[in-house]
Amino acid sequence: MDGMANTTDTSTSTARPSLEDDERNASRSTTPSSEGFKRYIGDGWAERDESLPAAREQASFAAARRSKVSAAFTGIRLIIPAGDMKQRANDTDYPFRAHSAFAHLTGWGADSEPGAVLVLEPNGDAHDATVYFRERAGRDTEEFYADASIGEFWIGPRPWLAHVAADLGIATRAIADFDHVIDSVDTATLVLREADQAVTDRVDRARIRYAAEAALSTNATDAPFSLEVGAQHEPDAELARVLSELRLVKDGFEVAELRAAIDATARGFTEVLSELPRITAEVRGERVIEGVFATRARIEGNDVGYGSIAAAGPHATILHWTRNDGPVVPGDLVLLDAGVERDTYYTADITRTFPVNGTFSAVQRQVYEAVLEAADAAFQVVKPGAIFREVHAAAMEVIARKTAEWGFLPVSAEESLQPENQFHRRYMVHGTSHHLGLDVHDCAQARRSMYLDGVLEAGMVFTIEPGLYFQPDDLTVPEEFRGIGVRIEDDVLVTDGGAENLSAAIPRTADEVEAWVRGAAS
Repeated sequence: MDGMANTTDTSTSTARPSLEDDERNASRSTTPSSEGFKRYIGDGWAERDESLPAAREQASFAAARRSKVSAAFTGIRLIIPAGDMKQRANDTDYPFRAHSAFAHLTGWGADSEPGAVLVLEPNGDAHDATVYFRERAGRDTEEFYADASIGEFWIGPRPWLAHVAADLGIATRAIADFDHVIDSVDTATLVLREADQAVTDRVDRARIRYAAEAALSTNATDAPFSLEVGAQHEPDAELARVLSELRLVKDGFEVAELRAAIDATARGFTEVLSELPRITAEVRGERVIEGVFATRARIEGNDVGYGSIAAAGPHATILHWTRNDGPVVPGDLVLLDAGVERDTYYTADITRTFPVNGTFSAVQRQVYEAVLEAADAAFQVVKPGAIFREVHAAAMEVIARKTAEWGFLPVSAEESLQPENQFHRRYMVHGTSHHLGLDVHDCAQARRSMYLDGVLEAGMVFTIEPGLYFQPDDLTVPEEFRGIGVRIEDDVLVTDGGAENLSAAIPRTADEVEAWVRGAAS
């Protein structure tokens, strides 16, 4: 990586501090500063292509989503930040990913600008939407070559206001103008608190100031509003809830993006299998699995949708094994839980468990087919009008019955299923399903009545992912079961007539998986 330069701060208080301000690299900067250099670097550039794009496909869908939010908060100013860069180490940052709510309401995904803010300003019964962001600086400015965080010499071309307005079909203004929004904040203004702490703190301070001024102007003895900077504001939580619940039912664009993410994920899985000879030859073969899949994710999308789980052998019994630093040994199973995230941020979430040598042992197949039976039972429940938690209950009935038949439970399956018992959950402590979309665990701030106890509707997309995990040191199961972990995970779309398994093309049955492994390696 090239050395960072000193920066010239032209930001407003909504943007991240310049590197010059925190002096992280002042002692090693070699950025030219002579007047001759400044004059020379500002001249001799070809004309830019200033043509404007047509609105992207998702712009109309984002506008419809904003209308729904507007209807829920009539007359209230709403502030939804994209978030900003997050420090990884000293002067390096993690790759930027805009907050999912911001992406959902603007259609701006992997190409979005750090520090951007969506403001929905009340206008009668509706709202006027504006995206504030820091646009590019001219080549005659020091920012162009001296600011490693935003200068185009460092990070490449950046958009300008008219370009983004045309692309997203939404009004745009410079981030400096966001100060006027803050000046207009009243106690009714709402902010998505988790997206950008700096913006949230500014809104909090503005609300406190407004309340104090209102109290003085009315000679009130008690301020009508009380909130410390950084404290939770209950109406803000309501905004987060509404934005989360808005994503429970996917529109046509979202479903198409999820299909594309799943198709890319299927290709990534097959590519992993084709590399099994190299994978088994490496001491840390799990890392090779992770890397092969990540390559496909970067080729076809923005990144992986979450930390890939490439768990071989006993690591497959660890539900969120993401260290991925173990060997991949013939005779063992590999549990691969991974998903490609599209440039729009929509992600797949698929798990397949396969035998490294292409053949399940008798016990491995026994466990695998029990998990598949649980998955199929859960799938049969999915239809409009069903309750979300019934999907999990159907899978648990199979898990309880199988573990009881094998003699692992101290009671019968029926007794174990009683709420006060749940002994079978020792071998599957996680849930069977979660909503899927912009986040791998989408809609997480929705109310229980809308999520776990919610009624299924056409357009909902969620996972079905039962599993069985027998820890290497679990003395409640026979030795031949210990160290075996199996999960089968598919992404399911609720349709008007029932359900569609969006990932059905990825081999699922034991026979299909064996043939898949052998075919990919040949």
